[in-house]
Amino acid sequence: MSRKRDAGPPSTGAGEKDVLAGFLDYLRAAVVAKAEGAPEDRARMPGVPSGTNLLGLIKHLTQVERHWLLGYAVTDWKATFHPATDETTASLLAAYRETIAEANDEIASWTDLAAAGPRRGSRRWTLTHLIEETARHAGHADILRELIDGATGR
Repeated sequence: MSRKRDAGPPSTGAGEKDVLAGFLDYLRAAVVAKAEGAPEDRARMPGVPSGTNLLGLIKHLTQVERHWLLGYAVTDWKATFHPATDETTASLLAAYRETIAEANDEIASWTDLAAAGPRRGSRRWTLTHLIEETARHAGHADILRELIDGATGR
């Protein structure tokens, strides 16, 4: 059982995009940290009656970023929460990290946060939505990991 202290808010640049992207990266890293080292079989087991599991959260967040930032179509959001039997912690984390890198390249190319976002709203709205979505699921991951093996903190 690992009990770590939570890290404080991230250091970011002073600009609005730097702050938003910095907080998004901070939350992404928290989600990844929750999955790393978790026993594979326990990471895919539902931790709550709704069926939510740690690997499903990683898979879902990968699809969220692909959809909102990279233009991928998602036709069944519910299915994004369920890892396939051949998907492992390593493969899902690799896909998430690859997607984050592509998404960060897209964000880096933005010069005007008031411009239309890839899906709807402004780019500012898109970044704020991704922060909200990732933070929500980072909290779920915190609880699921603690239920798996008692690990807490980031």
